[in-house]
Amino acid sequence: MQRTNERFVERLPLVLRRPIYAYLLSVFFCGIALALRLSAQRFLPIGYPFVSFFPAVILSTFLFGRRPGIFSAILCGLLSWYFFIPSSPQGGFDGAVVLALIFYAAVVAVDIALIHLMQRANFNLAVERERSRALAENRELLFHELQHRVSNNLQVVAAMLSLQRRHVDHELAARALDDAAGRLALVGRISRALYDPSDEGQDLHAFLTKLTADVVQASGREDISVSVSAPPGLTLESHVAVPLALIVAEAVSNAIEHGLPHRGGSIDVTLEDSSGALSLKIADDGRGIAPDFEIDKGSSIGLRIASALAVQLSGKFGLHPRPEGGALVRLDLPAQAR
Repeated sequence: MQRTNERFVERLPLVLRRPIYAYLLSVFFCGIALALRLSAQRFLPIGYPFVSFFPAVILSTFLFGRRPGIFSAILCGLLSWYFFIPSSPQGGFDGAVVLALIFYAAVVAVDIALIHLMQRANFNLAVERERSRALAENRELLFHELQHRVSNNLQVVAAMLSLQRRHVDHELAARALDDAAGRLALVGRISRALYDPSDEGQDLHAFLTKLTADVVQASGREDISVSVSAPPGLTLESHVAVPLALIVAEAVSNAIEHGLPHRGGSIDVTLEDSSGALSLKIADDGRGIAPDFEIDKGSSIGLRIASALAVQLSGKFGLHPRPEGGALVRLDLPAQAR
């Protein structure tokens, strides 16, 4: 409702198909003002000849612009002088009448000038708002195009690494190229999936469910089940969501590769929101890890990447053994990280 009123005000003064209509309506407003003043004649004390004519002038100027407003002011002034300002016995105007007419002229002149300036300001504001909207649409379009180009370039680089891997005979080098290609492709898919032109963020429960399903599918395993738990409606900005998604993907891949290499199992991904602070837990029922395991001394590049991403988010990342068996990856992010 408020927005509708704003758009109506921005369209003022109204441009009718024929200018004569604006003047005819102004005459109509003046006639109503005269009728109201005549009907209130017996209730008003002596004087007040212009009391009902000011609204007619203001309404004409507000709806139809400066010129119909000036026309209405002149017409209302003549009507009030003819009907409600008595002539002096000597004829002409006495000092009181002249002062009243000057007062009327000054008031309507100020009203017309203020309304005219307000409508010009509203027009300029509407023009600037439209210009800002067009710039915002262009920026959104350019950013959308840039996002797609970056994602496509990452996919191309990943494909080139995969092609290069065919010419590498060394097992460790080939595996490193495979890992790099997979991670680049994953970053491209995550960036594309998390892109949101409205900047309102994407529901993390649905996104993490799809992400973990893609990781399991990419591993070629059909005996791994993944469950995702996250607060409904939780969204994050892209500068937090992308590293968080990469950490989830690395943790799930690590659980499949090292925790459940030769048998099926389950992986539970839990994201909790406590007064803005996030806690991410990824638990598996695999073979677990040694109690004295340290990420920095381990051989998993993925866990090192995840740890570095956690530092980037000012968070705390760790991999711990579960008492009931398996491993638990935990990421704690402070509220300011969001």
